[in-house]
Amino acid sequence: MSTTQKDKDDLAERKCIPCVGGIEPLKGDALEKLLARLNNDWQIIEEHHLEKQYKFKDFAHALQFVNKVGQITEEQGHHPDIYLAWSKVRLTVWTHKIKGLHESDFIFAAKADKLYMPF
Repeated sequence: MSTTQKDKDDLAERKCIPCVGGIEPLKGDALEKLLARLNNDWQIIEEHHLEKQYKFKDFAHALQFVNKVGQITEEQGHHPDIYLAWSKVRLTVWTHKIKGLHESDFIFAAKADKLYMPF
């Protein structure tokens, strides 16, 4: 089954649901199905977290992206690790309370992708 742009957009329009713990992190096929709904270059690392590196033409554009991601983190209550360097930003996303991945991590990843403006 092919993933459409509509599937990707739908994921980005959803709200991250705060995870209070007490549930199991997603594994296996559930992760792969959600990953297929994201834009390219997201990777699932050891079924624990999502990671993606974005490229920019300079530091200023990378910093603008980080600031926009920061606004979403506060709105959604979902806080990734953010690495900022000259011309690149790496996001690492997982749900800390469950020490793994939840659907909200994929929602956050889709929201971050909508902010990215390639040069």
